[in-house]
Amino acid sequence: MARGNFGERLKRERELREVSPSEITSATRIGGRFLEALENEDWGKLPGGIFNRGFVRAIARYLGLDEENLLAEYDLAHGEQKIEAPVPYENAIPRPPRWIPILGILVFLAILAGLIYAGRYGWHRYSAYRAAKQSSASTLVSRPPSPSSAPNPLAADPSSASSSSAGSAVPALDLSVSTSAATRVRIIADGKLLLDTELPAGETRHFSASQQFEVSAGDSSAVLLELNGQAMPPLGAPGASGTIVLSQKDLRQAPGGTSRP
Repeated sequence: MARGNFGERLKRERELREVSPSEITSATRIGGRFLEALENEDWGKLPGGIFNRGFVRAIARYLGLDEENLLAEYDLAHGEQKIEAPVPYENAIPRPPRWIPILGILVFLAILAGLIYAGRYGWHRYSAYRAAKQSSASTLVSRPPSPSSAPNPLAADPSSASSSSAGSAVPALDLSVSTSAATRVRIIADGKLLLDTELPAGETRHFSASQQFEVSAGDSSAVLLELNGQAMPPLGAPGASGTIVLSQKDLRQAPGGTSRP
């Protein structure tokens, strides 16, 4: 490739100052092949864009040359080598036929009408089913009891009636669990597991039972228990896991919890 004024001047200025290409490469971190491409005006071996201008500016600064003048010469030399890019052929995308949007609107309206019809049909069916169910229920309520029906065992046995009413009574125990630090808490009420999870600090939860609670915690000192508003003793030693069983008798005298290692 023919060399122009820019590459010749750059090489001449370097040689006048007795600076080798390796010295410029070491000082400016510019690869030797890029320096050689600039001096030979071999633009195809350069990365292009702002990188080329940065190389020229760094070399001018190292050689003590005027950066702007050298950049102007580079732009002039590089501009002469540019080939104007052909104007891209604009292949206009044909517009879709006008009937396509209209067809889309018609399809949308058809789907909407189908949804409305399906909703009304479903509502009518549900209303008819509900009316039939209510009519059947009212017929069963108005029918008199059969004379041959068996006597009520609860009426014949007062003790069973009292036990049944006692079984359906409102739970007599209310447990409040508050945490001062994050810890794992496990709560069993009347043999049924209600909670087994990690509670964060500042959490307060309430639980109900008829007979008793079994409360376990990973950190006994992080859990505060109240049974029916009365403070209960700790589950175990501070920092250790513990378990405590609470029942109606603990409202009069609260036993201490048992710690687990």
